[in-house]
Amino acid sequence: MAVTETAVVPLDGEPEGRGGAEGERSAGGAAGGTAGGPDPHEGILRRQSARESAARTYARALPIVPVRARGLTVEGADGRRYLDCLSGAGALALGHNHPVVLEAIRKVLDSGAPLHVLDLATPVKDAFTTELFRTLPPGLADRARVQFCGPAGTDAVEAALKLVRAATGRTGLLAFTGAYHGMTAGALEVSGGATDVRVTRLPYPQDYRCPFGVGGDRGAELAARWTESLLDDDRSGVPRPAGMILEPVQGEGGVHPAPDAWMRRMRSITETRSIPLVVDEVQTGVGRTGRFWAVEHSGVVPDVMVLSKAIGGSMPLAVVVYRDDLDVWSPGAHAGTFRGNQLAMAAGTATLAYVRENRLVERAAALGTRILDQLRRLAEEFPCIGDVRGRGLMLGVELVDPEAVPGRAPLDPSTAVPPGDGSGSCPAAPALAAAVQRECLRRGLIVELGGRQASVIRLLPPLTISDEQTNAVLDRLADAVAAAARGPVRR
Repeated sequence: MAVTETAVVPLDGEPEGRGGAEGERSAGGAAGGTAGGPDPHEGILRRQSARESAARTYARALPIVPVRARGLTVEGADGRRYLDCLSGAGALALGHNHPVVLEAIRKVLDSGAPLHVLDLATPVKDAFTTELFRTLPPGLADRARVQFCGPAGTDAVEAALKLVRAATGRTGLLAFTGAYHGMTAGALEVSGGATDVRVTRLPYPQDYRCPFGVGGDRGAELAARWTESLLDDDRSGVPRPAGMILEPVQGEGGVHPAPDAWMRRMRSITETRSIPLVVDEVQTGVGRTGRFWAVEHSGVVPDVMVLSKAIGGSMPLAVVVYRDDLDVWSPGAHAGTFRGNQLAMAAGTATLAYVRENRLVERAAALGTRILDQLRRLAEEFPCIGDVRGRGLMLGVELVDPEAVPGRAPLDPSTAVPPGDGSGSCPAAPALAAAVQRECLRRGLIVELGGRQASVIRLLPPLTISDEQTNAVLDRLADAVAAAARGPVRR
């Protein structure tokens, strides 16, 4: 990929001139300020740092103050414009302030409908549930129940874990290395960084850092066999669990798509042993991976699906959808004061329908393939890119130290294979990844870091991104990688 200057993309998404190295300034200057007057940008950032918790995350790596946004583009209080490939951590399927979302919200506001209804039935909720069920994988929609949860994906994960424990009478859980399911206690238990938990951790197949050192189909087969062995060996120390929870693409874990054959194997393993399969589609849902729900790539029909982020059309909403025979809840078994978010349901209905009617799923699949191809060409140019992977518009670029000793030797030295299959991966380079993120921001591109040691540049653009905007994103990323690779890396 050639390293070029980049196009400016203003708030309406149309091209405008050429890019610079310090982000793009709007013609009108900073929102809320005047030419030569006080700039609110630095003051707001200082007050945030002084007042807010040390637990804040995105604000540390992205010192911007958004004041306006539309589609892919965000404008800061300092007047700079950015292309947003974070998209609310994947929550903005249609980008910022899409007209159909704004219209849906205005319609509810103007109607005089109550905005807070607990779990009472409303026309808004009925419309959302109808549209949601229309999109669910065949085999689940016909016999599904939906539980509205507190308005965050982590609460929906908690509900799913409580549900399978109640339905089976068992307590243990199966989860996977590298997983991320949220920040509450139960969700953290089944996430990859947890300690001192009641969860059996299983290997999640991946190529570049395969836990078995072989990668590919063979690595996935070994991961499946390990799972079967733990469940079937009466001396494994793992009693039959209440459920298995997995992500069809691990996002925070480094953008690792599960192999379709392995997904089908997990479905077979759980089904034959009467273990409910819980699939976390919080980030992968609503077309993100090139299918409406990521499980559809493999044809798997889970027992439970956890949904949030994009289903709320940029507003807080989370649900659990599950087979009707698991519906053993007693009244109030899982509740939340804000589970009846009417504005989110209206925005979510509009988003789900727009994605479905405008074939954005197919668009995400085709565009994701194109972006992966271009990122792989970039990897050929820069040895510090160890691996490129993803599905649809959920993409990852892993930064590594190509001069360091590879991380592990293959299981059998006589079958050694090149780096990239899991046996010869280079050590992660988190400082370099952070440098690339900073260089992206200087060029007006917002990206997230994830993966082991935060060494993976993550791209989560809205499904509405245009071809021209895609070119601008890729050019800015290429510029940033080039600048970080040749410059000193601050640790």
